[in-house]
Amino acid sequence: MKNKSVKSKNPIESSQIDVFNKYKNRKTAVGIGIVGVILVAIFFKGVFVAASVNGKPISRWSLIQRLEQQGGKNVLDSMITEELIANEAKRKRLVVSEDEINQQIKTIEASVAKQGTTLKQALERQGMTEADLRKDLQSQKIVEKLVAGKVKVTDAEVDKYITDSKTPIEEGEESATKIQVAEQLKQQKFQEEAQLLIASLKKVAKIEYYATY
Repeated sequence: MKNKSVKSKNPIESSQIDVFNKYKNRKTAVGIGIVGVILVAIFFKGVFVAASVNGKPISRWSLIQRLEQQGGKNVLDSMITEELIANEAKRKRLVVSEDEINQQIKTIEASVAKQGTTLKQALERQGMTEADLRKDLQSQKIVEKLVAGKVKVTDAEVDKYITDSKTPIEEGEESATKIQVAEQLKQQKFQEEAQLLIASLKKVAKIEYYATY
């Protein structure tokens, strides 16, 4: 029995089919690529573009540059200070518990509530979140522990301040006034000691600046 011969395809027709398939695949790939670029542009719009005015984009980089020019030095100094305080706390094994932070948060909430607002609203007006506040309170608590032995207010200092400043004292409010003055003097001493602490930490630290403002 003779084998039936298989007719060969027309080489020209086969070539045309190959070209068509390649074109089809290339067109599909290009289409997928365009869709991918569009999706990336939409997803990352906030990363590269801060806003647009009549279709003209304002890049996030230009926004960052403007912000750095206006407050870059202060922000950088603040970040350096935070790092120095954190390192000193680690060196002295000082820890601020979550309970300490929560207690301070409650005190602040009670204070702003007397002003007819909430903590969230007060923070939003300052452009802050609760996470930002907690971070600031942690640094503050660490500093308080670092200078705790140096912040003391005596009764004599309170009496002297009341006399020198001629602070008015209502009848029956002498004790409350002295407590208030003592707290005021304590905060003043804390700020002074905190500044001295930060200055001493900066003096011994190796700080290299790569950006100038």
